[in-house]
Amino acid sequence: MKKTVCALFALIMVLLPLNVAFAAGDSEIEALRGTTLYVYNWGEYISDGEDGAIDVNAEFTKKYGIKVVYDTYENNETMYSKLKSGGVSYDIVIPSDYMIERMIAENMLEKIDFDNIPNFSYIPEKYRNLDYDPTGEYSIPYTVSYVGLIYNTKMVEEDPVSWTALWDERYTNNILMFNNPRDAFAIAQSILGQDYNMDTPEGWRIAAALLKEQKSVNPVYVNDEVFLKMESGEAALAPYYVGDYFLMKENNDDLAFVYPKEGVNYFVDAACILKGAKNKRAAELYLDFINEPEIALANAEYICYGSPNSAVYDNPDYEYYEDELLYPEEGAFKTQLFTNLPPEILALESTLWDDVKNYNATDASYRSLFFGENNAVKTENGEAFTSETIKYGICIGVFLLIVIAFVIFRSVRKRIRENY
Repeated sequence: MKKTVCALFALIMVLLPLNVAFAAGDSEIEALRGTTLYVYNWGEYISDGEDGAIDVNAEFTKKYGIKVVYDTYENNETMYSKLKSGGVSYDIVIPSDYMIERMIAENMLEKIDFDNIPNFSYIPEKYRNLDYDPTGEYSIPYTVSYVGLIYNTKMVEEDPVSWTALWDERYTNNILMFNNPRDAFAIAQSILGQDYNMDTPEGWRIAAALLKEQKSVNPVYVNDEVFLKMESGEAALAPYYVGDYFLMKENNDDLAFVYPKEGVNYFVDAACILKGAKNKRAAELYLDFINEPEIALANAEYICYGSPNSAVYDNPDYEYYEDELLYPEEGAFKTQLFTNLPPEILALESTLWDDVKNYNATDASYRSLFFGENNAVKTENGEAFTSETIKYGICIGVFLLIVIAFVIFRSVRKRIRENY
């Protein structure tokens, strides 16, 4: 009897702290009711209640009484610039791998208290502590996926197998292109057999020259506009994310998808808490909530990207369970993951991207006129002249010719006067 009482007492002493902890946790969460959480995410990147699906933000508010203010962005660079400007304040952001690495380096993210994220247990080891967040302290994987080539089978003459289809003159005025530098450069780098993360300036200039060549087919630079243009049949070819292909095909069955032979970008988007977040505890509650099996499944089926959550991809009832495009066999094609670039390469990439976007394909004819068919005009140290440099050189040359002509004219006129 005494042993039984002692054992019971010991059990009570073990459970009592747990009950107190649960009560304390419930009390802490209850205190968050009426507060506001600010979330910054990609467009079309969370289940929003459409077609009877779960409205994730509404369910979070219903469960915890925390209002969610939800804003969206089109690409990593736009998001980064907006946050860096200091004119906005968010608690949560969901960037891509290389941008997370950059934001960690620049002290833009808070460490996550994983004691508050029990559902992190659904994220397996293969998605933890990846190169962009090697200590695993700043992010929780949200989606994993690949870039590929979407094409309209009614508009292309044969199924494309290479990224070079985006340079094919047969599809002039019917080609779409990424409107962000990292993804656009990666396509050119794939064709050239380059490393997406190379730190050699000349390599980036060569890739930029290839992107300029593409201007001859008049590509349209897009982000989310790709949906309307491909679904409506306005364009023949577009590089984009495989998950978005599934959404487009629902509205246009003529669309098909391929992973080009040169290789593609494999990426991870992950949820992070921003430095100085005003509602950090609510942010951690939100990160735990979106990893609940039911919520993670709703998001995966709405977004159509690969899920890093085992409760999703191991679920036979999941709409894309073992889908070969979304979850291809490892090694089926070449992939590269973006990493953060050195500051000097980031600056060069930005300059080259502006040069590409502002480049006029007719410049090539001017270069040919003045320099012959070889457009690779270079300085003494091997660096390529930009189109702007060449234009200025032409203007200076014309000006000098006018000056010389004027001097000759004055000299001739003086001699004529002297003869008279």
